[in-house]
Amino acid sequence: MAVVFETLLASDFTARSDRPLDRALRVADERDGTLFIAHVLEKGGSNPDSGIVERLRMDLPPEARGAELVVRAGSAPKVLAQLAAERGSDLIVTGVARYNSIGDYVLGTAVDHIVRNADAPVLVVRGRARGPYAHMVVATDLSGCSRAALLAAARLFPDTAITLVHAFHVPFEGWLKSDDVKRDVRAEAQEELDAFLAHPDVAALKARIEPLIDEGETGSVVMRQLDRTGADLLVLGTHGRSGFAHATIGSQAEALLAAVSVDVLMVRERKA
Repeated sequence: MAVVFETLLASDFTARSDRPLDRALRVADERDGTLFIAHVLEKGGSNPDSGIVERLRMDLPPEARGAELVVRAGSAPKVLAQLAAERGSDLIVTGVARYNSIGDYVLGTAVDHIVRNADAPVLVVRGRARGPYAHMVVATDLSGCSRAALLAAARLFPDTAITLVHAFHVPFEGWLKSDDVKRDVRAEAQEELDAFLAHPDVAALKARIEPLIDEGETGSVVMRQLDRTGADLLVLGTHGRSGFAHATIGSQAEALLAAVSVDVLMVRERKA
């Protein structure tokens, strides 16, 4: 029996959930998969009654009404992670929302919890889905974690062009003015990137990848490459236990997530 790709959409059924819904529908169609919609009642709310599912279903656009829909009470991040684990969902889609609700990544609560506790990648949708993703920027620190994020993004969006960017900086640049020092640091960064690209799984994507190194603070480099390429997706890898604190872009992750206007795919490193 063929395994069907499942997209889990976290929706609060407000107007701001339209963009994540549009993207989730598109991903499900592109992967010839299914869409599962989860709505979590806020803390203090009553347990869902028998008619709430159908009432919510009628709020969906016609093309989404055939999707499986479930309503549960509890903490949204915990419930969503549990549902994704129970169902073996391949992708979790969420959006930007208010404090302590679905998609609140600015304060690092809900999405951070989901990323740390769900095996599936988490797609935070900000833009309107006008078509398939055309170009993604993948930020890499050349670790196994960022390699896993690159490979997961490439599998999820097999027709999307990839810019793989690695930021480097010259230590004590204020003191060391020598151009030779900068050239040496750049050359070392290039060697490390070449070794990363030589991994068999990454090498298989060679035709799709534009690899580059760029000097500067990582967040600035990522923003610069998003602007240069016109990319509509940013991909970040994150280690499992500490969430954003150990994301590929380090301690700047939350600030960058708040600053970018494109969608962001967060991929947690799975245990071996």
